[in-house]
Amino acid sequence: MATLPVTKLTKPDYGVDAPAVMRNFFLIGAAFLLAAIFCPPVLHIGPVGLISSSFYWPAAFLIGEGFLFLLYVKVGKFHHRDFMLSLHTWRGDENVLDVGCGRGLLLAGAAKRIAALSGNGHATGIDVWSNVDMGGNSAAATQQNLELEGISSLCTLRSEPAQTMSFPDGTFDVIVSNLCIHNIYDAPTRRQALQQIVRVLKPGGLALISDYKLTGEYAKEFSNAGLVVEKRRGSFLTAFPPLTVLVARKPM
Repeated sequence: MATLPVTKLTKPDYGVDAPAVMRNFFLIGAAFLLAAIFCPPVLHIGPVGLISSSFYWPAAFLIGEGFLFLLYVKVGKFHHRDFMLSLHTWRGDENVLDVGCGRGLLLAGAAKRIAALSGNGHATGIDVWSNVDMGGNSAAATQQNLELEGISSLCTLRSEPAQTMSFPDGTFDVIVSNLCIHNIYDAPTRRQALQQIVRVLKPGGLALISDYKLTGEYAKEFSNAGLVVEKRRGSFLTAFPPLTVLVARKPM
């Protein structure tokens, strides 16, 4: 697997989620805004006449969405991480898995909870480190963040996809994942990933799976596997798009 060069940082950098999506919000919104300002009052496209001032509405919507996305990247995702991790009562001895760990935001958060309790737990992050889903994504960048957070000794990174995890059955007390599973576009492969989460979760263990879509599909798969599932909503002010957290517990 090719890795990107990593710039030496003095504080963790958790990257930009879906950078192409945020860029497109701003670029397309700016195009509508320029059209509203500079086009003739009535723009003729074939037999159709468009009032150019009407372009202000999509411009405002798209640019506004872009700023909400930016707010999530800079502030909101840290609040959402803390909300997710607060849904488990931490002991300090947990074996934790972060599915699709990216640059390590959830992974580091879980490890810091363990460290704060002076526990002997451990946090493992798996990913394929796609730069489409997160800017500057690489295992090396994630490792650097863990070192800067001072919890690298509590963490392990592994390059493997969610649908073919190599861990033994019942390995983890807590499994977390944010904005990952929907990136598996093939439905049967996505179900395999969910089944792997169930398989490697210990009896009595807890899965906290956050996403903006397909959470009904995830809940159905977990329920069919015998897990007890409830849904919790993240903050509408800081989570963009709005995020739902599945809280799924595996019976003893």
